[in-house]
Amino acid sequence: MAEAPSLPYRTTGSTLLHPLSRLLGIPLDQVNFVACQLFALLAAFWFRIYLSPSHASSVVRHAFATLFGIYFAVFCFGWYSLHIFILVMMSYGIMNLASISNIHRYSFAVAIGYLTLCHISRLCIFHYGILTTDFSGPLMIVTQKITTLAFQVHDGIGRQAEDLTAEQSRLAVKRRPSLLEYLSYLLNFMSIIAGPCSNYKDYIAFIEGRHVHMKLLEVNWKQKGYDRLPDPSPTGAVAYKLCITLVSLLLFLTLTKSFPVTYIIDNQFINKTSFMSRLGYLYVVTQASKPKYYFAWTLADAVNNAAGYGFNGVDERGNFRWDLLSNLNIWNIETATSFKVYLENWNIQTAAWLKRVCYDRAPFHPTALTFILSALWHGIYPGYYFTFLTGILITLAARAIRNNCRHYFLSSEPLKVIYDIITWLVTQLAVCYTVAPFVLLAVEPTIKFYKSMYFHMHILGFLVLLVLPVRRQDHPIKRLQNRVTENSVKNKKEK
Repeated sequence: MAEAPSLPYRTTGSTLLHPLSRLLGIPLDQVNFVACQLFALLAAFWFRIYLSPSHASSVVRHAFATLFGIYFAVFCFGWYSLHIFILVMMSYGIMNLASISNIHRYSFAVAIGYLTLCHISRLCIFHYGILTTDFSGPLMIVTQKITTLAFQVHDGIGRQAEDLTAEQSRLAVKRRPSLLEYLSYLLNFMSIIAGPCSNYKDYIAFIEGRHVHMKLLEVNWKQKGYDRLPDPSPTGAVAYKLCITLVSLLLFLTLTKSFPVTYIIDNQFINKTSFMSRLGYLYVVTQASKPKYYFAWTLADAVNNAAGYGFNGVDERGNFRWDLLSNLNIWNIETATSFKVYLENWNIQTAAWLKRVCYDRAPFHPTALTFILSALWHGIYPGYYFTFLTGILITLAARAIRNNCRHYFLSSEPLKVIYDIITWLVTQLAVCYTVAPFVLLAVEPTIKFYKSMYFHMHILGFLVLLVLPVRRQDHPIKRLQNRVTENSVKNKKEK
């Protein structure tokens, strides 16, 4: 295997900012990433003001978004960006040549297959010395978009309306996209570097200038005293998200370096500290690893909002919402009292993608298949599979506890508070225990870590599933089949 480059400022992309990287002491691949996102932020403001739907046609907006996205990819990842473009063009061929009955299957197999091959090549080339930001990140987002669109085209053209869930019907695409629309959706500068994945219909509505209008029509503005539709501005939302981005960056530059995750498998640390101390440090080191995700995802969200994309209607207090593309809810993450709530608020758009292409369509064991797909999408490092297989166990055990025990604590407010405190603590520690292999990557350090933790969460999870009855969940496919059957019976009775 080839060794990873030993230079601390290595990158696969442009070396233009190498002097700045050396000055700041930050790896060049990270400097390029941040520079592209900041430039994308400025371009997004310009795009919203000077290339708004009232000033430019949809073709011009598509072309600008695509060309800038391609440039950012090449700047950050150099010739490795060819992998992104190759997958996009192969998938467009499938989109136009495959039968509508198989378009989703072929697109899914090719996209996931190509992504997996790239993950394997990264492991062979870089071993475990991978770059913090490399071409696999954009390729993973493109894979989400390719498969999302393929399933939605299949829903819109190849399936009957009564066979779709409400969400599938709302997002169904009734025609195959043109080449420019396809490239713009997959490669636009707002999401090419860090995502997030969005739905095709939402993106096209944004380019054509219908995005905000459609959301505003969901509200009765005359009842609220308006004589015409308001004109929501994203400036406040962008400013707020940039503040979160700045705080996250400062925490990343301080906390993350002060609490290295590798210390949890240090022999001296394991041998000379108590179990409770190791558990406490595990929580601290997990918290210290979060700011880089908060930074990248919140900045990506701000870029899309600055371009005018991401409006999501009005909340219950009458405030404009710009969270359609948000990838996390920090407050809900840090206060989560269940594994499910934690996962629902972490990497939200990826969770939505997994639900739409896997969970809602899986013929059996949807939870297990969804976790397995998530692991495969992330890569082939063994640590990923330890994390997601452990996640299946923890999810099922947490669901069993909640279904069998929660109602006993709802009779009084003090009991509910006690229940919330206990479940918050257990949830946070369970997450730390589950995600540690995701950072450690390899088998040996993962096993060493779990041994130091006495496999306690695995043992508790298995005991819970053995002792408590597991209530079967109504699967979306089953609910849909029941609904179709009920409607069929109803129609026959009416006749």
